Amino acid sequence: MYTKLQYISQGNTVEEQLYNIHQALDNGCDWIQLRFKDSSASELFTLAEAVKMLCEEYLATFIINDNVYLAQQLVADGVHLGLSDMSIEEARYLLGDTKIIGGTANTFENVVRRSREACDYIGLGPFRFTETKDKLSPVLGLEGYQDILQKMQQHHITLPVYAIGGIVLEDIKGLMDCGVYGVAVSGLITKHHHQHKLITQLNEKLYVNI
Repeated sequence: MYTKLQYISQGNTVEEQLYNIHQALDNGCDWIQLRFKDSSASELFTLAEAVKMLCEEYLATFIINDNVYLAQQLVADGVHLGLSDMSIEEARYLLGDTKIIGGTANTFENVVRRSREACDYIGLGPFRFTETKDKLSPVLGLEGYQDILQKMQQHHITLPVYAIGGIVLEDIKGLMDCGVYGVAVSGLITKHHHQHKLITQLNEKLYVNI
């Protein structure tokens, strides 16, 4: 099954992105989602090509945010699609059944839609306010997760749910108790001075009940 900790890349330049991703991999992350919004097509391709090689070297899962054609071109492990991106059905047609396709959700209605679209996992959030993303959807908080995951259980929707959005180490237990499968973090790892220790602690909390 999937790893429970996803790192969503950060950085304003190819060099920053590559450095941050390399650091995350080096310190124990084994799932990278490449997110590089304000870049040219050539910058994105250059970065994605380098990240794919790095992920192969570290035996990590390599997911590309939004860009299905790039994921197809580079034979990435999969894509993560926002609610207004290409449809999951179209992405599945282009990438095939063996690739991972994740989908964003903010409400239970989104979750139902994602489930019908047959994505492989859901990125549900945001948990709290985060500066990483523009045009932030309504913040869910712990109660929002409890409500949505309870409804998923009642409707027998069993897709793995990753919590996302401003999550810190102290949030993990409460989120796991709600029934989330894992977490996707960005700034938490990028900005931390002791990444290896942090990633070890995150994984300890994420895998505690296995």
